[in-house]
Amino acid sequence: MKSIVLAEKPSVAREIARVLGCTQKSKGYIEGPQYIVTWALGHLVELAEPEDYDPKYKTWNLEDLPLLPAKMNLKVMRETSQQFKAINQLCKRRDCNELIIATDAGREGELVARWIIELVHWRKPLKRLWISSQTDRAIKEGFARLRPGAEYENLYASAVCRAEADWLVGLNVTRALTCKYNAQLAAGRVQTPTLATLMNREKEIQLFQSQPYWTVWADYGSFQAMWREKDGHDGRLWDQAQAESIVAKLEGKSARVERLKTIEKQELQPLAYDLTELQRDANRKLGFSAKQTSNVLQRLYEQHKLVTYPRTDSRYLTSDLVPTLKGRLDSIAVGPYTALAGPLLRKPLQITKRIADDSKVSDHHAIIPTEQYINLAALSSDERRLHDLIVRRFIALFYPVSRYDETSLVLTVNGQFFYTKGKILKDIGWKEVYGRIAVDEDDVEVGEDDEQDRTPEQILPELAIGQVFPVKSCRLRALQTQPPARFTEASLLTQMEKYNLGTPATRADIIEKLLHTDTIERVQNRMIPTAKGKQLIEIVASELRSPELTAEWEHELERIAKGKGNRAKFMAGIREQTIKLVSEVKTETRTYTPHNVTQSKCPECEKPLLEVKSKRGKTLVCSDRECGYRRAAQPMLSNKRCPQCRKKMEIHTGKAGKYAQCRPCNFIEKLDDEHKGGRAGRKQQGQLARQFSDNTTIGSSLGDALKEALLKQKED
Repeated sequence: MKSIVLAEKPSVAREIARVLGCTQKSKGYIEGPQYIVTWALGHLVELAEPEDYDPKYKTWNLEDLPLLPAKMNLKVMRETSQQFKAINQLCKRRDCNELIIATDAGREGELVARWIIELVHWRKPLKRLWISSQTDRAIKEGFARLRPGAEYENLYASAVCRAEADWLVGLNVTRALTCKYNAQLAAGRVQTPTLATLMNREKEIQLFQSQPYWTVWADYGSFQAMWREKDGHDGRLWDQAQAESIVAKLEGKSARVERLKTIEKQELQPLAYDLTELQRDANRKLGFSAKQTSNVLQRLYEQHKLVTYPRTDSRYLTSDLVPTLKGRLDSIAVGPYTALAGPLLRKPLQITKRIADDSKVSDHHAIIPTEQYINLAALSSDERRLHDLIVRRFIALFYPVSRYDETSLVLTVNGQFFYTKGKILKDIGWKEVYGRIAVDEDDVEVGEDDEQDRTPEQILPELAIGQVFPVKSCRLRALQTQPPARFTEASLLTQMEKYNLGTPATRADIIEKLLHTDTIERVQNRMIPTAKGKQLIEIVASELRSPELTAEWEHELERIAKGKGNRAKFMAGIREQTIKLVSEVKTETRTYTPHNVTQSKCPECEKPLLEVKSKRGKTLVCSDRECGYRRAAQPMLSNKRCPQCRKKMEIHTGKAGKYAQCRPCNFIEKLDDEHKGGRAGRKQQGQLARQFSDNTTIGSSLGDALKEALLKQKED
């Protein structure tokens, strides 16, 4: 008897099949003596669409909402139905008595497999492969300790609740908004509060009123200090005359050291990466978007097998990994990392709770390198740079803390107080891994005010209380208060994590969805709401804008995954919430004005065309959704030449059909079906292939000429 292994992607399935000794390739699976490895293509099964319940829902009507099916049905996705059929046939084979789920070890991976299993009606034993890396060793060890599928029933229940809640809330509110305002408006339990977060920051910026202020700096030759009124004061002076009077009091004076304190401080090693922290760091240091980081990281995990499971929310390791850590250090001790990892390999590693703590790991531990040896030349530029972040963070875990002495100094000059600090590095510690003194560990948006007021890093001379220093010079700095900074993807991810909006695996997709629906835009790495987004957040229900509501949902989903929550109660609450949200849309009195109206008119109904973004560039669509007219914003050029100026003509579609137009001389020619152009379809390609197959005699002037030359040569 054989076991069916269900992987999430063909690439992963091929690797598992190779490790398990499966070599017989068939369409949709790879078979071996003990195992048959097959795969999904992401999701093969999805929740049924409204029209699957009743054909009348193909047409969107506000009166039909909310849609609340008594039982949520599943259906096979049409695009990938052939692969589902292949899996279904395997599950009907009599020589298969066990199915092993080998999809990604997480909530979404569980859903991918379980929905397939539900539709094929699998009733035989079910097991789960739960691994954190794709190396041969991890796969072999994972199959040696397969877990019963029943252990993951709660995880599956949580995944189903998440999917059904998103369907109920997202689909109903999106349809309600679109029908009510006759515009493509989308809302959801995660994307809407994320958009609201950006809008709240935008309002803070708009309401902000800049104020002038001044700071006073004194130069004592070997160091500088800033005036402050007293301890705890930030040094800002809001009156220019007062600032100038302080400067006047310093001319020709000397400063006396009033207070002096030196303490030893230390900076702990940064924790290992989880997905969100890595996305933040990659955005700050490499300029990667969150989605780009996810894609590159997935290749490092699946294709190159150099890092552990990426979609984790933990920054700690588990105790069972401790014996493998030296092996992982040894595997990365190549190229630029040889000198950094070498000293660690020659002595026992110091493993603290900051590195390994079982109590702080739920499904998966932090992202760290695997024991796979690195071939840096095989990595692309993006892969090398992201891998470098992970490797250096991993090495830094085992280096000592960074230590320095910080000296705080208070001086008095003619009754005025001046403050400064200085650092003396004692042990560079883990910062040696990064080759610089400072590493930005916290994702803090530093405003320009902070940058302007910050005391420069300086090394202070030998000092003693009562020591006197002449004031070499004094300067007055005129500054302006600055508004809060707009969110970068790094700081937006921090906000989403803070309010539990989405999961590490979904946050990047939420940001991309907001960008794709034109509700936000990316401007020089800053995320800014568009005119559409600003209007949408005003007309959507206030409850849906609140991050607290979504945080409550995510918290309850986690409780369900751990077997502590009530699935039926959660879904009942979601249905009640959906009814309320749709009702609020129906009774809303505010209006929506499309922000992307163009001067062009629809050739079908004469209504204005809207310019929208699509995968193929900008598209013009009719502002009336029922009309459905759309065309490319830029006319398509044909190979047809104008008979007057010989330039390429544009292809247009009008009421009478397609026509070609020469823009310079305005020559117009109607196109018949035979002049439509474009690639031939499959049927047409087949006809052409039969027409010009080997059975058809086609003359060849070159061939005929050669034959004649050979005959003539023989005759001679």
